[in-house]
Amino acid sequence: MARKKAKAAGVPEWLVTFADLMSILVCFFVLIISFSIPDEERLQVVAGSMRDAFGMVDWARRAGVIEREGNPNREHMRILSPEETRESLDIATEPHDADEQRANLPNTAAGLHSETEQSRQFALAAASIRQAWQQMPDVTRIADNLLVEETPEGLAIRIMDQQGRPMFAEGAKYPFEATRRAIAALAPILARLPNPVVITGHVAAGAVYPDPRYDGWHLTADRANVVRGILEEFGLPGGRIHSVVGRGTGQPLFANDPYMSANQRVEILLRHEAPPVPADLRP
Repeated sequence: MARKKAKAAGVPEWLVTFADLMSILVCFFVLIISFSIPDEERLQVVAGSMRDAFGMVDWARRAGVIEREGNPNREHMRILSPEETRESLDIATEPHDADEQRANLPNTAAGLHSETEQSRQFALAAASIRQAWQQMPDVTRIADNLLVEETPEGLAIRIMDQQGRPMFAEGAKYPFEATRRAIAALAPILARLPNPVVITGHVAAGAVYPDPRYDGWHLTADRANVVRGILEEFGLPGGRIHSVVGRGTGQPLFANDPYMSANQRVEILLRHEAPPVPADLRP
């Protein structure tokens, strides 16, 4: 008959496992307690910095200007008592004419509002122009030749040549069909805005003209006038056209390289409207 093995002396196995579990739980609770107890010293430093920076107490303030990083502009500080603070304030005891002087100043609020509204309208117009061009596959292929940007003068729309991809036939005043469609798409968008329209033609330097009586001045003026006709044909009122000018080679887009093909272009400028003049300042 087999004999039973005698159990080894010592603690039971379950007790060792239980002890390990309790050790883990104790560590867990210690971590929880340590995270839940804030560092009082650091909190006091942060709270004091916030109070001094934003003037939340009336008995102390920094002598320097608070920088973006929260550090004072000057290294030294001084404590001001409430009496010193009150004495540093200059209280007016007699009536003065500041209100009357402000009343005599010109009201610029209308001008600022007008400029902001124009910038908003130009941004919407630029987005509408780009969207209209994107919906035309033949115009999409010449997207690199079309540029819309706001300048100090207004909203500028540039239709310019690129190397190997002209917008007009060489020496011709009439644009290619894709160019004409891109110009025509501008008309209804420009018609919705009240701003005057300026059209200018430009050519790059170095062009050769077979007819000596027809040079870059004539060509740029004719191209600008053709663009005007396309815009009016597709909905832009003629009264909105402020001027149609040929600049020849006088105003290259890239002044450091007047021979660059991108200097040959037609610009359509939607000019900024001058802000209204206050009634009391009109002559």
